[in-house]
Amino acid sequence: MMKSILTAAILATVAGWTTAGALAQQATGKVNVITSFAKDVTDPFKRAFEKKYPGVTIDMQNRNTNAGVRIVQETKGNNQTDIFWASAPDAFEVLKTAGLLEAFKPAAPGVAPKIGPYDVNDKDNAYFGFAASGYGIMWNERYLRANRLPEPKEWIDLAKAVYYDHSMITAPSRSGTTHLTVETILQGEGWDKGWATIKAVTGNMRSITDRSFGVPDAVNSGQVGLGVVIDFFAFSAKAAGFPVKFVYPTVSTVVPANIAVVKNAPNMAAAKAFVEFTLSPEGQEILLDKAISRLPVNPAIYAKAPEGYPNPFKGGVGMPGFQFSVELSGARYSVVGTLFDQLITFNHEPLKKAIKAIHDAEAALAKKDNAQARKLIEEARALISAMPVTADEAKSPDLAAAFKGAGGKDKAPRQAELEQKWSAFAREKYAQAQAKAEEAGKLAR
Repeated sequence: MMKSILTAAILATVAGWTTAGALAQQATGKVNVITSFAKDVTDPFKRAFEKKYPGVTIDMQNRNTNAGVRIVQETKGNNQTDIFWASAPDAFEVLKTAGLLEAFKPAAPGVAPKIGPYDVNDKDNAYFGFAASGYGIMWNERYLRANRLPEPKEWIDLAKAVYYDHSMITAPSRSGTTHLTVETILQGEGWDKGWATIKAVTGNMRSITDRSFGVPDAVNSGQVGLGVVIDFFAFSAKAAGFPVKFVYPTVSTVVPANIAVVKNAPNMAAAKAFVEFTLSPEGQEILLDKAISRLPVNPAIYAKAPEGYPNPFKGGVGMPGFQFSVELSGARYSVVGTLFDQLITFNHEPLKKAIKAIHDAEAALAKKDNAQARKLIEEARALISAMPVTADEAKSPDLAAAFKGAGGKDKAPRQAELEQKWSAFAREKYAQAQAKAEEAGKLAR
């Protein structure tokens, strides 16, 4: 397989020279890039590209993924954005479905067509994988030793009583990478079981942050012990000397982080040249920079990687045969993000209280068993796991249409009504769960 990939890479290199050369000759002026990536990731690409093409200036505008999507959507009538650059492929699918991405076929010498079962590029050439990303659990080794905590292996491990108040996650409505993590769990475990896992895990957490960077920063500094992150946060932190480790849970997958040219880009030629640069061997090698530590989509680049560098083309990451559906994730993108906020982010304290009551009751049962108490705990967990929306409803065009207005003051009346309904549902269920768990605790004492 590797031989065929390398052969294809050579042919692609020859075929791409003419196209790349033509784009390079036309590349001048300013390129406006909306990106969710930090300067540690974007600055090395900006410097290298501007050095190679001195007629071009790259203007990086950092936004979280969802805010970036809204900007592209809301300015389509007078677009000033050339490139959208972020991790989550489902965000690109949202923009593609709305006809807001420019389809073209860049020269990408050596880029593999697939990572495991996942296509690196969009089948319609609307967006392109420039790096591979996996999602998992990062922890601070010193913190775990000081608090006598075991190393986790699976998502559900974070729901154990021993981890209560020691971990963090970012709200998926504020982070495309967390949204993809949540979707991976929902698709890997199924809608109902997946949400049960997500609620059990997040109800055990200290807080829900509003930026992806907040989680690894807190783990690096030892403010918390563990966090749900995209892999490169952990790899770059470890390379920088922080005492951290990272694991890919079984229910995980490696998918491309993407880049795309926006429809009606003001500087189309230079925008396409920048996309081609990120996919070129020169651009792919930048990903090995210690401050970036991302996974190239060109298999040949791993020959230059330091020893022990993860290589998704050699397996070992994600479930064999698990095919993440970007189309499904895109269809319910806003619904999933809003459900998480209304059920978890904005009702985190009631959820935590219910989870803590269950932990306390189970601790009491460990000392004095009681059949009725165990039944009450099962009922409490079922109440916490309950969902106001089915999997079929979540992906329906009718429900998705309620969230077309994005948010803020432009929120549609139906969206506001659904949010209130889902939030009230959560508060009621969590209060009932807490009461049953507290009753179970009394029976076991």
